[in-house]
Amino acid sequence: MVDHTRINIGTQADLVARLIDDALGGRGGTTFTLNLDHLVKLERDLAFRVAYDRATYVTADGEPVVRMARAQGARIVRVTGADLVRPLCAAAAEAGVALHFFGSSMAILEAAATALTKEFPGLNIAAMESPPFGFAPFGSDSRASAERIAASGAKICLVALGAPKQETFANFATQWAPGVNFVCIGAALDFIGGGQKRAPQFMQESGLEWLWRLVNNPKRLTKRYALSALYLARYHVRRGFRWVVQGGKSQTKPADRT
Repeated sequence: MVDHTRINIGTQADLVARLIDDALGGRGGTTFTLNLDHLVKLERDLAFRVAYDRATYVTADGEPVVRMARAQGARIVRVTGADLVRPLCAAAAEAGVALHFFGSSMAILEAAATALTKEFPGLNIAAMESPPFGFAPFGSDSRASAERIAASGAKICLVALGAPKQETFANFATQWAPGVNFVCIGAALDFIGGGQKRAPQFMQESGLEWLWRLVNNPKRLTKRYALSALYLARYHVRRGFRWVVQGGKSQTKPADRT
């Protein structure tokens, strides 16, 4: 648990294997990648919190969350939506599991689909849908989208709407597409389709990807990262206070695993 939020997947390979196994077994669900921005939003967004509480799989996305979890004894590594897409597509192509792309723009979806089907021969992208501007993550339009996703024959849907909309939609959509795994991936398809440029590899590996994103989009991200930094400071203050109250003895245990 990281601040009352469960993390139950420790590695990317484990997640990919479980998603493919669930898809082949007709089991649906949701997959979220927890980062500091999500933790901030979880404090004030009830629908987001409900979605997280019901999530099938939750990974640690972002070095701060990995360190927070490891401090409690969890044996995990960073698993991001951006890094997940290619391994998942490779496994889906090999297993014959059809995918659905939902979110972003149709131009990005088509460009990403072209790149991925070229990279992974045999990959079946059953359908793609870019919802209109102002799309609500629940309600009649979302139900219709979920029903179209189910009807496409896809067993895994990559949802690229950004948080908290993508997680809220994924949680809602499972009611109308119970056999589909909704995997929330943020900007991953934009990176693959050329809509955004991802940070260089050395920045990803050193935990500085946030800085690359901030420099390239300061207007949108400055407030988000400031709130994330404030949250992290408050978290460590609370954790330090609990440690003192407990007499310096750790009361934590490794993260849950399903």
